[in-house]
Amino acid sequence: MVRSGLLALALALPCAVPARADVPQRVVSMNLCTDQLAMLLAGPGQLVSVSRHAGDPSTSAMADQARAFPANGGTAEEIYLLRPDLVLAGDYTNPVTLAMLQRLGIRVETFPADETVAGIRDNLRRMGELLGREPAAGDAIRDFDRDLARLDDAPPGPRPLAALYAANGYSSGSLTLPGQIIALAGFENLADRRGIAAGGYLPLETLLLSGADLLVKGRRYPGRSRAEEPLDHPALRELARRLPSTPMNDPEWVCGTPFVLNAVARLRDQRLAMPEAK
Repeated sequence: MVRSGLLALALALPCAVPARADVPQRVVSMNLCTDQLAMLLAGPGQLVSVSRHAGDPSTSAMADQARAFPANGGTAEEIYLLRPDLVLAGDYTNPVTLAMLQRLGIRVETFPADETVAGIRDNLRRMGELLGREPAAGDAIRDFDRDLARLDDAPPGPRPLAALYAANGYSSGSLTLPGQIIALAGFENLADRRGIAAGGYLPLETLLLSGADLLVKGRRYPGRSRAEEPLDHPALRELARRLPSTPMNDPEWVCGTPFVLNAVARLRDQRLAMPEAK
C-alpha cells in the first residue's frame, strides 16, 4: 500500500530541471546512501522521493534535508506509482524489487556499499553523471578534496593506537570505510595490528591488553540485543573510563559520502588533544 499522501506529494513537486533528453526528470532513491548522494547533487524538483531511512537521524547525516521529500518504503508497487524515470538503489537492495521495476520498463542504477575514501569521489562523479549534474559533482569533489587535505596533519613518528569495538565485538580494519576514517585521523588501528583488515571479531581480552590510546565504541540502539551485550561488559566500561573514548556516530560512518570527514575531524581532535601530539 502506498504511504498516505506520498503519491500526491511526489506528483506535486515541481520539475525545474532543464529538459535534456539524457537527464532524468523524476528520480526516486530507495537506499540510505544513494538518498544522500542524490540530495547533495540533484537539481530543483528532480528528486521526488527518498527512502524512509533518510529522515532517521540515527542513521542519516541528512535527516533534516530528507524531510523535504516524500519518503518511500522501498516496495516495487510504491516506487512504480511515483512514475520515476530513474531509480537509485544499493547493491543490497531487494533484487526481486529491482527486477520487477526493470520489467516494468523503469531504469534502475545501483551503487556499491563503498569501503574506500577514493570511492566517495567515484560515487559523487557517477551520481552527477546519472543526474546530468556534472558541474555540481565536480564542485562537490573539489570541496571534498580541499576539506580532506585540511585534516592531513598527522605528525611524523609512531601513531597513537585506536581500537574500534562495536556490537558482537566487531572491529574494522584498513579495507573498510571505518578503518580508513581511523587512519585519516592519524591513528594506527588495532584491527590491522591483529590482522583484521577487512573487519571481524576482536576478542575483548585482546582489546583490554592492547595498550590502546583511544577507544572508538559502537553505539547502542533502543531496545535490547544480545549482540550489544559486549558493549556493557564491566571491563569495557572500566577501559572507557580510563581511556579517551568516542562513540561511532553511525550517520557519518556507514555511507561513502563527504560526511565521513566529520568523523575524521572528531577523531583528529581527539588525537591532537593527546599529550604526545602537543
